[in-house]
Amino acid sequence: MVTLLIGVNNQYRGHSVDDYKPQFEELLKKAIQFAGNRPGRVVVLSIPDWSVTPFANGRDRAQIAREIDSYNAANKLVSLNYNVHYIDITQWTREAANDPSLLAADGLHPSGKEYRRWAEKIAAYFKTKI
Repeated sequence: MVTLLIGVNNQYRGHSVDDYKPQFEELLKKAIQFAGNRPGRVVVLSIPDWSVTPFANGRDRAQIAREIDSYNAANKLVSLNYNVHYIDITQWTREAANDPSLLAADGLHPSGKEYRRWAEKIAAYFKTKI
């Protein structure tokens, strides 16, 4: 069983979605190989939205969110083309705008509470595959 969550650094560094898509596809192919060439044993998680974090202060939060959405549209499409399970966590991460307990002390990364939500969703899926 393999999970893949990749792309936030691409977005942060201003890379284009067109550059990201083939890179993501290559990593997804590797993830499928690591899962014994069984796509049903791979889960892709959408990219968290860091625009709601204190780290984004002074930046164009709406633009960040739009870019995250574009990246996620690309990784979801590729994921569906490879028949892997896709879990959208982005909306959950946006709740950090009103719930700082969803962020780690650094004000950027997800907290244990947030990771728990993701892990529970992943575990529920994988339980159906065992």
